This record gives sequence, C-alpha cells and structure tokens, in this order.
Amino acid sequence: MYQPLLTSRYLMTRMIPLLAVAAVALCVALVIVVISVMTGFLDMIRSSGQTLMGDVVITYPIRGIPYYDDLITKLQSKADVKAATPVVDTWGLLRMPYPAGDAKESEQVQIWGVDPSSFSQVTGFTDTLKWSEIPSDTAAMMRWDRMRDRAPALVASLDIPSKIRLLQESAPDEVEGAEPSVLRKLAENATTEDLTKRMLHLTWAPEKLRVVIGDDGMRDFDSFDSRLGDSGLVLADGRSLQRNSRPAIVSGLHVSKANERTSTGDYAISGGGYWWMPNHEATLTTLPIDSRGGMLDPKSIVLPFANEFASGVFLIDQTRIMVPLNIVQDLTNLDAAEIVSPDDPTRVVGTTPAKATMILVRGQNGVDPKQLRELVHNTYGEFESACASAGRNVPRLDRDPGLRVLTWEEQNASFIGPVEKERELMRTLFSIVYLVCGALIVAIFWAIVYEKTRDIGILRSVGASRMGIVWIFLLYGLFVGIFGAITGVGLGWLVTVNMPGIHEQMSHPPLWLGIAMLACAGGVILWTALQLRSGRLLPLLLGILVAIVLTGMGAGELLIRSSGGIVLWDPAVYYFTDVPDTVDWPSAWITALGAVICSVIAAAIPAARAADIDPVGALRYE
Repeated sequence: MYQPLLTSRYLMTRMIPLLAVAAVALCVALVIVVISVMTGFLDMIRSSGQTLMGDVVITYPIRGIPYYDDLITKLQSKADVKAATPVVDTWGLLRMPYPAGDAKESEQVQIWGVDPSSFSQVTGFTDTLKWSEIPSDTAAMMRWDRMRDRAPALVASLDIPSKIRLLQESAPDEVEGAEPSVLRKLAENATTEDLTKRMLHLTWAPEKLRVVIGDDGMRDFDSFDSRLGDSGLVLADGRSLQRNSRPAIVSGLHVSKANERTSTGDYAISGGGYWWMPNHEATLTTLPIDSRGGMLDPKSIVLPFANEFASGVFLIDQTRIMVPLNIVQDLTNLDAAEIVSPDDPTRVVGTTPAKATMILVRGQNGVDPKQLRELVHNTYGEFESACASAGRNVPRLDRDPGLRVLTWEEQNASFIGPVEKERELMRTLFSIVYLVCGALIVAIFWAIVYEKTRDIGILRSVGASRMGIVWIFLLYGLFVGIFGAITGVGLGWLVTVNMPGIHEQMSHPPLWLGIAMLACAGGVILWTALQLRSGRLLPLLLGILVAIVLTGMGAGELLIRSSGGIVLWDPAVYYFTDVPDTVDWPSAWITALGAVICSVIAAAIPAARAADIDPVGALRYE
C-alpha cells in the first residue's frame, strides 16, 4: 500500500506535476473545442438540409415530373407522410437594382419555384424569413422620399394648432417655455419653406410626425406603401411570395451585396437602409432547355422583392431565391401548354401537363427518412401504374436513371461527405498533440526519477519490488491524466458554450478590457523594476515577457476597437452565419479517456527506468 501514499506525496509536495496536468488539460480542451465546432458544422448542415428540403426528395432534373398533383395526392394519402410539395429547380441571372458601377449588377442564382402554402408545410421556410417589419432607417427614407414630393401640399393643409405642434416637435429647445401667444405668432409667421424643412426632418421620427398630422393623416401619408401602416404585411408578403398582389421574390440574405455583416455578427443595410431589398425589384432571366437538351431563347421577367430569408447556411443564402411555382414553370417551359398539329398550327391536338423537377416530402414525426424513402419509392410505383392505365406517359424508376428517390442526406451527400471527412481529419491532426503531451510527461517524470534516485534506492533496499516501483509512477501518471482530463473537459465545455460571446468580445472588444490589460502591463513593469534590486535574473525575465504580452494584447485590442471591429467569423469562409456552441460529449469523453491512457503509457517509460535502478548505486547517489 505504499504506492498510493508515495504517489500522493509526490503530487502534493511538488509544483512540477502541475505542468503535466496543465499540458494534459490544454490538449484535451483544444481537441474538444475543435471537434465540437466541426460537429456543430455537421449538425447545422443536417438540420438546415432537412429544414429546407423535407425528409425525402423525388428528383427529375430539367424535364420534370408531369401530373405531379396526382403523385402528391397519393403521397399525402399515406399515414406516414405529413405533406408534400412540388418544386422547380433551375439556375438563372438576377439583375439587381444597384446603379451601374456601384456593385455587381447581375448575380447567378439558384431559382426554386415553389407553392408557398405546401412548401411551408414541408419545410421550415416561413421560420427563416429575415424581416418582420420595415427597418426603421428604411421606413424613414421611404417617408422622406414621399415627403419631399408632398410636403408643400401637406404644410398648406395644416391649421395653426398643427403648425404649433410642428414647431414643438421639430425644435423643442427653441420654443420651450414660450407663451401660447408667442407660439401662435411664430406659427403664423413661419414660411412654407421653413415648415417644409421641418416636416422633412420629422420623417426620421414617425411618432413625432404622427403628433403633428394625427393618426388619419399618418395613414393617408403612408398609404403609398401599405406595409408602413401594417408591419405584419412584410411577413405576409414573404409567406405568400407576393407584394402588392404581384408575384415576388424572396431571396437569400447574401444574394444582396447590400446586407453587410458587422463585426458583432449582425447585419447592416448599406445606403443608410436605402438598399433594403423588399423595397426594390429585379429582373430574372433564365435559359429554358427543351426535351432534347437544347437551349431555347432566354426568358426574362421583372419581379419585386417580398422579403429575404436566412437559412444559416451561407452557400444557400448566397445563391438561392424563392419564386412562385407558376412563374418558374413559365420561365423554364415546364408549364402546361397546348400541342398543335404540325400540319395545321391553328388546330390544337392536345396539351402537355405542367411539370416539377422535384417533389419534397415531409414524414410524420418519428418516421425514419430511410423508411420514408421506401414508402415514397413504392408510392411512385403506384403512380406509374395508374398513369400507364390512363395512357399517361411519366418517367419510370426502373428505366430512367435521372429519376431518383433520395433522403435529404443522400441528396446533399456531396456537401455533407466532405465536412464529415474534414471533421475526422481535424480529429486526427489535433490528436497528434497527445504525442507532444506524452513527450512532456516523459520528460517531467524522467526528471522526477532522476531527482528521487536515492529515495528509490531506499525503497528497493527495504524490500520494494521492481513492479512496486513501476506502480508508483504508473499511479502518478494515472492521477495526472485523470486530473488533467477532467480539467480539460471543463475548460473545453466552458470555451465551447461561450463561443458566440467570445467571438463577439474578440471581434468588437470592450474598451475597459484594453485599458485593463495596459494597466496590468504597467503594474508588471513596476514590479519588474523593483526586482532589479534583488539582482535575480528569473523574475526580471518573466516580468519582461509578461509585460510584452499584456502590452501587445491591450494595444491590439484598442487598435481593433478603433477600427470598428473585425469580422472573425466570416460566413463566406465557415459556411454558417452562427458560431457552433454545443459540446460533442461522446467525442469529449473519448478524448478524455485517450488523454488518461496516453498519460499512463508516457509514465511507463520513466517508471521502467526507475525500476531498473541498482539499489546499491542509488544509495551512493548524491
């Protein structure tokens, strides 16, 4: 029983084991943070993919699936199917409303033609809509443009009490404490030009403008855009893909170059809010492809923006736009059309049905996507048989390789697969730090063996066996591994769950932090100067190093703050707009166990060296 006693004494009476514990803890924390972030990436991909596509996809690109309404009816008759929706997926050019030369005018976009009602039942699209109301800066700018044209007439319609309220709201300091008679005289003598400027100024404070012209006047003034009077219309427009009863676009947040990500992770609209996309329109152009794969003449349509969506996946938010299904069917020649006789173009001999290139299917809660895929596959077979009986020609699963039934994960395998491999690669690379940790433990324990040579000789001389000596140092390594692993897991958890806050503080650090670092650096410099009297070199060297580090960090923090902050988490690089903050606990505990095993193995080398020490030579060791 002497092994645990000696091990505890070595741990408690020396500072050097703390270096080994710290090394294990840092290694564990580093691996946990990296793997948790990578796992967070993967979970976000899976979550967003399922949210935006449902559980199962029937896909038939370019040519499309005819009679899809009948297929959807059959699918929705199954107990395990919650909803299904048609989609036309194609690519096109979106000519943005920016002035020429100000930004890239045309964006290559992935166009999804959707039926808003059924699409929202299958996906979480409505939850991704970015704007619930018009941003205040944009609303003020819209009112200012309107006021610039209407202000003279509006001022002319104001009575004296309204003019007095205008003076009070636009310049309260100038008229504060003025007698009513003085206010009335100022209102009567105010020029139309002065009152017009004051009205323009109040457009940036709509509540003050409401005081002047009243609720009825405000409603009449805002009538040029009904969304100003009813903020709920912004979301309603996005859900219905319409604006002012016109078909409209809902674009990904990053399709517009006007949405600029700030250092705090929020978004600012350039132009002081002017380039808020739902206040503009754009030209959408596609190149239809015929049934033989040939290009047809381009088709274009001008559509307003209704809203923007933020899926959280940058690659989707940068390229995808949602447009009403019938519009995209027309742009891609997948709409219903008449078939005319080749001999007599005026005689209609039949019709071609509208088509969809994808059918998205959402299963009931708890239904496995792979199980649902088999159900959808069989249901499509029933659809084939029904169409064959009715003399309808539809693509067949057993003959057309372009027609596929896939789970959402299989559909996104080209994106999910590389991220999974990248996670495993990062796990492997960062696990190499265990070699460094093991080497450090070997060096520390070797030094302890060297220092305790005489003690080991005494133990051997009183009857301790070689394995008894080995167990002392193996227990030593075990305790170092356990303490270091537990500390590392705690540190990794603390960093990971606070990752968004850490990112915010680093990208836009608070002023007090830089000042505190510089103050600490000053204190360290003063302490170092006092140590000069002792003539010792170590305190002097440590003081200089700590002062340099603190000064550099404090100066860097102030420099970052003075420049307006920096965007550390760029979604264009990291795929996602949010920082993962969930610990991958299975990997965390595997990492901790690996650290303990590594510590024991590393301790075995100096333990064997200790066991091989000759007792006689050890007793003579000085």
